[in-house]
Amino acid sequence: MKKVGHEMTLTERMYLPAITKGLSLTFRHLLGKKITMQYPEETWTKPSGYRGLHKLTKDDKGRPKCVACYMCATACPAECIAIEAEEAPWEDREKHPKRFDIDMLRCIFCGMCVEACPEDAIVMTERTELVAESRAELIYTKEKLLAVEDRVTLTPPRRPLENTR
Repeated sequence: MKKVGHEMTLTERMYLPAITKGLSLTFRHLLGKKITMQYPEETWTKPSGYRGLHKLTKDDKGRPKCVACYMCATACPAECIAIEAEEAPWEDREKHPKRFDIDMLRCIFCGMCVEACPEDAIVMTERTELVAESRAELIYTKEKLLAVEDRVTLTPPRRPLENTR
């Protein structure tokens, strides 16, 4: 019977070549550029077109631009938008949303609702922090969506941490 391969040397049996390779890789990264970000103090720059939290926009008279056409709810693949329409009290519109809810627990942030809206009534901000103490807080009502502001424009940039290393 013919033996295939070769017999391992003492250094190979003790995994010395593998350990040496691993340590050299570790030390190369240890001395290189730092890639870890200190999150609350440092934030990453979001690319243009980033899709964050939704926001309902208002017209020049301060009214919601939404005309309750249901196109955003129809286009939503996650079916997380619920709209209930009522007759508008203004002369220039037939109807407006009595109820406009987005369930952020179901939303996949695809942006289909923004593309489908003929009135540009719904936009996506760069806001990413969706923190809540209960599931009910993550169902954004019309009032919440109208009050959403893009944090990028509201908060001044944070001062970076001192390098303590």
